[in-house]
Amino acid sequence: MRKLLLAAFALSALISCNLLKKNTQKDYTYKSHTEKKMYLRAYDKSLKLWGVPFQEENIQTSLGTAHVIMAGPKDAPPLVLLHGMDATSTMWYPNIKSLSKNNRVYAIDFLKEVGKSQSTEKSLSKSEIVSWYNEIFDFYKLKKTAIVGASRGGWLATLLAVEKNSRINKLILLSPAQTFQNIDQVGKATSALVLKTFPTKKQLDKTLASFSYYPEKIHTDFKRQYFLSYKVAKRSSNFLQMQPFSDDDFKDLNIPVLVIIGDHDIVNSDLSLERTKKYLSNSKTEKVKNAGHFLSIDQSETVNKLIVNFLK
Repeated sequence: MRKLLLAAFALSALISCNLLKKNTQKDYTYKSHTEKKMYLRAYDKSLKLWGVPFQEENIQTSLGTAHVIMAGPKDAPPLVLLHGMDATSTMWYPNIKSLSKNNRVYAIDFLKEVGKSQSTEKSLSKSEIVSWYNEIFDFYKLKKTAIVGASRGGWLATLLAVEKNSRINKLILLSPAQTFQNIDQVGKATSALVLKTFPTKKQLDKTLASFSYYPEKIHTDFKRQYFLSYKVAKRSSNFLQMQPFSDDDFKDLNIPVLVIIGDHDIVNSDLSLERTKKYLSNSKTEKVKNAGHFLSIDQSETVNKLIVNFLK
């Protein structure tokens, strides 16, 4: 009897310890719980802009919780969407209707920034990032999938594509950051860094004017969410590991690749398109008129058509 009581006490203590550990787990993303709740309300409001039926799901991985939003026919070919820095999966609101018509879309919030994915680690190596996405692909049984990456999401998509035994069979990059070249117009791009340090409405407008050719096209709900991402998030240095891929990195990448940039892009120049053509034999490049770095919003119809036609 005494042994049973001791065992029960030990089990109770272990459960209590685990619950305490769970409840006191450090949040590496948000400044406070209150600010997190405020941001997630803005996130949910932006998500309504999708305008198509969707399903949200949280997946437990070895590195934290992965938040995935799914849309489109369940039996359609898979298409993974990786958003730009601080934008979350809500950024696809001008594109999701076209992209989910003939594809089963999986939009994944990145682990190390604001959004609904939640990390248990302070920082992640490149190999850990690859492993994290592969855990998600395993969960959904995605053996081969097309992938669209915007800005930093383009760098992440490329990281997944150049890996040995990659699951990616088609790669679509929308003004990929730090992928083929370093930031082209550093002076204008630093407005985003200033916004992180001094998040004011005035600095937000300056940043959007630098990154978007038509900032007035950005929906007010998404604009508010984007602004809050700078106000509520802790500073992160994860972007420092983003360096352009080498010629050797590209040498074995034989899958179809589409690279799209805007003619007013401050992140990419013609150099990105030249490197694409030179080192990726199975590639296609496009430069969209009257579009900046946020080309999926600036010229959503044109970008949607290019992606859909490429996927065919």
